[in-house]
This record gives sequence, C-alpha cells and structure tokens, in this order.
Amino acid sequence: MNRKKLMMTTVALGTAYLLKDKDSRQKVMNQLQSLGSKKK
Repeated sequence: MNRKKLMMTTVALGTAYLLKDKDSRQKVMNQLQSLGSKKK
C-alpha cells in the first residue's frame, strides 16, 4: 500500500511539473488519450 501511494505521489508531482510547460502538457494529454483508447 505504501509503495503504491509513493508511486501515485511521484506520478502526480511529475505530471504537475510537466503541466507547467505547454508543449509537454500537450504531449502528456496525447499519451493519456492513446493509453485510454488502447484499454477499451
């Protein structure tokens, strides 16, 4: 459980850092959308 929480925190901080930059934000959104479409 603790390890999972640490992973989520790391991902959240990494995402927040990337979202500061507009180009990175667009890349992240594209990756999330492609991941979401693959799961369906």
